[in-house]
Amino acid sequence: MTKKTELLEEAKSLKLDVSAKNTIAEIEAAIAETGSDTKVDATKANTAKAGKRSAKAQAEAEEKEAKEARKTEAKTEEDKKPKQIQRVRSRLERRGKNFQKVAALVDNDKNYDLKQALELATKTNPTKFDASVEMHIRLGVDPRQADQNIRDTIVLPAGTGKSVRVAVFADTDDLAKAKNAGADIAAADEFLQQLDKGIVDFDVLIAVPTLMAKLGKYARLLGPKGLMPNPKSGTVTTDIVKAVKEAKAGRVEYRVDSTGIIHVGIGKVSFGADKLSENAKALITSIKGNKPTSIKGTYVKSLYIATSMGPSIPVELSDVA
Repeated sequence: MTKKTELLEEAKSLKLDVSAKNTIAEIEAAIAETGSDTKVDATKANTAKAGKRSAKAQAEAEEKEAKEARKTEAKTEEDKKPKQIQRVRSRLERRGKNFQKVAALVDNDKNYDLKQALELATKTNPTKFDASVEMHIRLGVDPRQADQNIRDTIVLPAGTGKSVRVAVFADTDDLAKAKNAGADIAAADEFLQQLDKGIVDFDVLIAVPTLMAKLGKYARLLGPKGLMPNPKSGTVTTDIVKAVKEAKAGRVEYRVDSTGIIHVGIGKVSFGADKLSENAKALITSIKGNKPTSIKGTYVKSLYIATSMGPSIPVELSDVA
């Protein structure tokens, strides 16, 4: 059925004076004058049985539009409500209960003297294990300057509290001396065979200068672990016996990081304040002895004591100046 035929039938039902001689436009205009629906409404009454223009599809489309309208209305109502600003929890509130409990013992607005800080550190260990006690010292240096890149080794008077495994790579003549001094591993070429397999079962490696060339190929294995022997750290030496004894006794190496801070462990919580104080004073003396001559301003800017997982304790600088 053509469009004109459909319009003529609708005009006939409305009793309009039109015929097939009239144009489609004329017929549509006559229908419009009667107040009836336009062409779109006429076509809607004769929708197809299926497809996008079917009655079912139109009903689904109308339902979808109504649903979207309800969503928009609900969103508008939600936007009108006053928004509640969530309070950001402080860093302390985000920590565990044990940490918060011991942190309450520390007054962050107060600088403790060194002995008090160490005594407090032994009381603020939130863990069940014997944690390390650390010193964090911020220096007024620029590590990018060669003369201000502070680095040294020191033997702590009370030791570190750690069991250190020492390996010695030396000539045959020195191996027996190293063993007698307490070295856990003392070997020559067979030691390199273990490194070839990627086996690293030691904490400190000491070597004689004449054999350092052979260790060059293992720099990528030992370097990232901090185990590559270095004259500045006292691990490249001809006095093997002294180096082994110092490593076993509690020798530590410290070095300023890129931000100008030195981080060093000075013992365990179980040491008590007296032994920790001995180690702390020895470390401070060593750091002060390495003050570059180019530093004109304040050398030690701040100092904090903390256990491995405990809160930091500020120290009065007059005790270390």
